Amino acid sequence: MRVGFAGTPAFAASALAAIIASGFDLRLVLTRPDRPRGRGLKVTHSPVKEIALEQDIPVLQPATLASEQAQARLVEHPLEVLVVAAYGLILPPAVLAWPRHGCLNVHASKLPRWRGAAPIERAIQAGDEETGITIMQMDAGLDTGPMIDVVTVPMASRETAGTLHDKLATVGALAIVNVLRQLARDGAVSATPQPVSGVTYASKIQRAEAEIDWARSAVDIERLARALDPSPGARTRFGDLSVKVRVGSPLTRTGDARAGQVLEVAAAGILVACGEGALRVTDLQPAGGAWMPAHAFNAGRRVQPGAAFGSPAPLM
Repeated sequence: MRVGFAGTPAFAASALAAIIASGFDLRLVLTRPDRPRGRGLKVTHSPVKEIALEQDIPVLQPATLASEQAQARLVEHPLEVLVVAAYGLILPPAVLAWPRHGCLNVHASKLPRWRGAAPIERAIQAGDEETGITIMQMDAGLDTGPMIDVVTVPMASRETAGTLHDKLATVGALAIVNVLRQLARDGAVSATPQPVSGVTYASKIQRAEAEIDWARSAVDIERLARALDPSPGARTRFGDLSVKVRVGSPLTRTGDARAGQVLEVAAAGILVACGEGALRVTDLQPAGGAWMPAHAFNAGRRVQPGAAFGSPAPLM
């Protein structure tokens, strides 16, 4: 069975590696164009392209799939199925119809909850207790196609986007391999329409969302910090310094301290008042610097009770 793959980041690379390891006939890989990454802005390959090059699989990197020229380059490669995982480009109808069995998407949620670009982050931010992987037959809508397989993944109480990403990448890789095996064996897979109720959309994370509003509840801020860990990170200000922070579990508090005010400085971290409750800042990353524990930050900045975190910060 001739298989193609379209994906870009590490999440997709896990699925690609599993498909290769399972012995499928990979004919083509699509991934986003190389781009500058990191502080040095060095132009680098995507994780998916790295694997494809190692395995001598042909790679195409169109900037768009909307043009007839781009689509013509694809159909030169006859496929039975195209697996899509976090590719980053919209597939027009001509591309969806290109493989004999269409396109199968590995989506990091239990559809129809969290359709869209940031299902991992939005699930954490909403306080969901579980999420999952959906293998879906793609159609022209935004993650609206019928479901072939759904795998539930429980979420730990202190799950971060990084830890949940790794769990879902592993589960998704196994799930798509099982579906491909069924397709190769039976020549077809069954799919169920998505429920009409329970639809939510996981919009892309905007840079402005990373700015902590200490007037919000400790629960909301703690979820935000975990949802943005490791990237782009929840940020705030301390005096003239812009910092990213990691925090502990939400705590209750008494008294009339203003939101963002430092309540306590201890070896375990810096306790900060929120609009409701309080949070202990455990680690900080000054702009342009490395992560450090709160006690190391205290040693350099001499944080005292009554000082304050907050106010708008420039983008890091």
